[in-house]
Amino acid sequence: MAGSRSHNVYGPCSDWAGSLSPGSAGRHPTDARGELRPSTTSPVDDALHELVALSRALLEAPDEGEILRLAMHHVGAAGPYSAEAGYLDVDGDLVPSPRNGQTHAAAMDRRIRELEGQDGPVTAPGRSWGWALGLRGPERLHCYLVVTSRTRPTVAQRSQLAMLVRHTAAALSVAFAQRRQREDAVELHRVREECATLQQRLISVVAELGYQRAVHALMADIAASGGGEEAVTRALHELTGLPALVEDRFGRLKSWSGVGRPDPYPEPDPVRRNDTLHAVAQEAGPVRVKDRLIALVRPHGEILGVLALVDALSEADEHTVFALEHAAALLAMKLAHLRNLAEVELRLHRELVDDLLAGTDAASAYARSEAVGHDLHRSHYVVVVKWSDRTADDAFARTVGRAASAVGMHSLLTRRAGHVVLVADDRPHARALHEALVRETGTRSGTIGVSAPSDSVPDIPRRYQEAQRALEVRLNSHERYGTTFFDELGLYRILEPGADHQELETFVHEWLGQLIDYDSRHHSAMVETLSEYFDCGGNYDEAAASLAIHRSTLRYRLRRIREISGNDLANVEDRLNLQVATRVWKIVLGRSG
Repeated sequence: MAGSRSHNVYGPCSDWAGSLSPGSAGRHPTDARGELRPSTTSPVDDALHELVALSRALLEAPDEGEILRLAMHHVGAAGPYSAEAGYLDVDGDLVPSPRNGQTHAAAMDRRIRELEGQDGPVTAPGRSWGWALGLRGPERLHCYLVVTSRTRPTVAQRSQLAMLVRHTAAALSVAFAQRRQREDAVELHRVREECATLQQRLISVVAELGYQRAVHALMADIAASGGGEEAVTRALHELTGLPALVEDRFGRLKSWSGVGRPDPYPEPDPVRRNDTLHAVAQEAGPVRVKDRLIALVRPHGEILGVLALVDALSEADEHTVFALEHAAALLAMKLAHLRNLAEVELRLHRELVDDLLAGTDAASAYARSEAVGHDLHRSHYVVVVKWSDRTADDAFARTVGRAASAVGMHSLLTRRAGHVVLVADDRPHARALHEALVRETGTRSGTIGVSAPSDSVPDIPRRYQEAQRALEVRLNSHERYGTTFFDELGLYRILEPGADHQELETFVHEWLGQLIDYDSRHHSAMVETLSEYFDCGGNYDEAAASLAIHRSTLRYRLRRIREISGNDLANVEDRLNLQVATRVWKIVLGRSG
């Protein structure tokens, strides 16, 4: 290393200060761990051997920090040197080595930063010579090694130090490259895992989007084709592979697609049904109830029914839930649309029937009936329906309309206070409408009155009165619930609202006046007892049970009735007139007499 400046790929190792005095002659060489070993050769050969061993150790060191530590520990092998400090470049910042002394550390740190990556002289107490050596690789500065000496190094010693610097820089470059390679491998592995994860997510998203498109397309086809409940359950079964069903608000089956349909379908428990619907309504989205996944069909908050999947093995996944939700939404829109149409039709029917019952001109009635698809030219019957536990509101009117359609009745419909009125184009069956309404309402407590046939529009108001009379007779009979036809009333046909009440009251007073007066004075029930006795056909046991009295009490009352009225129940004429009088008193005069 002759001359004042020398450069190599590992950085300049020159300007190490003038002439160098003899250095380390007579020093014992050390091994790579810094241990002294006996000298068997010349000092120069020993130094070279130690540098070779150090070079091997440097290349085998695990990281840059260990390489810098070895270089600082063995710098004395190159001459009369001491490692004053070391600085490792970590992400662009020079980090002092743990081997650095604390004396003058701040001044040394400041000096290293002033050099800004270049080699340069340093000063240290008690040292006549000092140099900061930058150990560089092809791409970057790896570290600074600060070397000092009590004497100025010779040319040979300076050359040996340059060799140590080159070997250390080479080892640092190799360690840096290996670390970068490991980091790159780790990063590559991480990127590959991220790519695999993203790819899997992408596959899932594509599959999910494909399934969603299939669901939307199928539901759009159903909506466009006007398909109803059966089309929805069939599509839902095809999409999910699970049996699909629709139940109405009360739990009655409307449609089933797939295997396993119960036969007969179980009758719902009204209380349990309401509890289930209330619980499901509190949740967002489909809810599992036993072996079923249930979604409410609920447009605008009103529950119209239930769409469900039978999932006994709990196989439903997010795709199944997605399909069920969309099918329920579609069904809700369709049922809401059908309800709107039904309400419009019901309103038109109601307005027409209201006018027919009040009396309207035939030409207008015929034109309006044709507009709603009804043939008013045929013979018609007026039907009055009253259910004891149901208010005659729009909901009950729709129920009556469904029941009438179910038994094949073609009719116009309206509602009045307390009852629903049908104008039907055929004579109703004696029991069919009542039984259909029993199924719809879940109770038998209903009464139906049917008029005689009407062959003209102006005759309909009178037929309405006949239907009401038939209803009243049934309500005041021994068997209140069922259907009564006006043309089967017999004697009661002449006791209609058009009869002369003055004459009827006179007749009732003639035959029952003394009993009515007696009941009024003594707060008894002689007339009621006689009426019930006749309604039961003269059967003592049945009449006593109906009046909730003992048989002997009934016999006593009948004896008192004979005594008070002076009429003999064993006499055919007296018995007939008394029975007619009790029916007039009960049905026509409303028990006022």
